[in-house]
Amino acid sequence: MWVCAAAAGPSSRARAATAASSATIVSGVLVVTIKDFSFVPNTITVPVGTTVTWQNLDEEPHTVRGSDAHIRSDALDQGDSYSVRFDQPGTYQYGCSIHPKMSGSVIVQ
Repeated sequence: MWVCAAAAGPSSRARAATAASSATIVSGVLVVTIKDFSFVPNTITVPVGTTVTWQNLDEEPHTVRGSDAHIRSDALDQGDSYSVRFDQPGTYQYGCSIHPKMSGSVIVQ
């Protein structure tokens, strides 16, 4: 099951998550920031059932797009966010459809 939501800020609850490099956890949601045309951190490892929120801190719009429809945000303006709950193990690659050099991955265990 996938749960996706776009919002002005994180509001979902999820189990604690660990990141391959430092990430912020706000109200039980792992937050990946979009800053300086990068996803920070760009690779994270989380347990099944974790909600990941991407928050755009850049002045330019960005998207979060996976290779399938499970990760597919609209354009996120500065301050906007997008969330996905990962309920199946696997490695999920994503990027920004506006800026193709931006990429990241979520490893769900």
